[in-house]
Amino acid sequence: MQPLAPAPLKPRMPRLTGDVLVYLVLIALVWGSWWITQQGLFEAGDDVGYWMGVAGGSMMVLLFTYPLRKRFRFTQRWGKAKWWFLVHMLLGVGGPILILLHSTFQVRSLNASAAFYSMIIVALSGVVGRFIYSRVNRGLHGEQSDFRELQQRAGLHQREAHSRLAFAPEVERRLKEFDQNELTRRPGLVACMRRVFWLPIKQWWTFRVCVKELQEPLNRLAVRGGWDDKSLAKRQKLARKLVRRYLDAAVRVAQFTAYERLFSLWHVAHIPFVYLLVISSVVHVVAVHAY
Repeated sequence: MQPLAPAPLKPRMPRLTGDVLVYLVLIALVWGSWWITQQGLFEAGDDVGYWMGVAGGSMMVLLFTYPLRKRFRFTQRWGKAKWWFLVHMLLGVGGPILILLHSTFQVRSLNASAAFYSMIIVALSGVVGRFIYSRVNRGLHGEQSDFRELQQRAGLHQREAHSRLAFAPEVERRLKEFDQNELTRRPGLVACMRRVFWLPIKQWWTFRVCVKELQEPLNRLAVRGGWDDKSLAKRQKLARKLVRRYLDAAVRVAQFTAYERLFSLWHVAHIPFVYLLVISSVVHVVAVHAY
């Protein structure tokens, strides 16, 4: 019996890898902005600093084009939503960076403090929103399709008569138990947080146990089939890959409803901060030009 999955699914960049790259770029931009302000090349009140503030403020205003595009029907024909969202994210990064440069990371008045810290809160809230959105933008159907395909390829679907992991019944049982426990109920808020924070730890532990339980059955197959060390190592690698991808797909489906609910709660919390940013920014601009 072959302990291997058939042709693999089309690979995708792990979401965690993409997240880490994005956050490293953001950290680098903030650090670079701070370093530039330490060189004494400009101040907030001179021409360079002033126009940086104007450019950053203008980019923050343009951020509102994305929600307006979603709200009004006639604007929904103006290009694909994903490109609008991409521009929205770029403006959400570029605007605050220019404001940081404009302020030289210092606030010298009450209205400037209110505008500055409101912007920081909104920017950080946007980073959190982007993290959650990346986990719900494919839709539940897309995640379920991937998971069903992996179930069928592994032979762990209910309609499949033979499993690719039948040589390791404990592993087969553990994987089925994992997805049945996590996919059969819609979570409340506490369960949402559990799925977001605890489920990846449970996934890691389940994977480690499965890898350990694969060793003895594979060794028996190697003896029976006369495999050499290279063939055994190859089959071990493919079996581990199958288990890892199966668990990944099950976790993505289980976490979808959790992230979907968190995304709706994020919207409720994000909007008041946006209003606070608009009001404080208007007050700051008026105060700067009036005095």
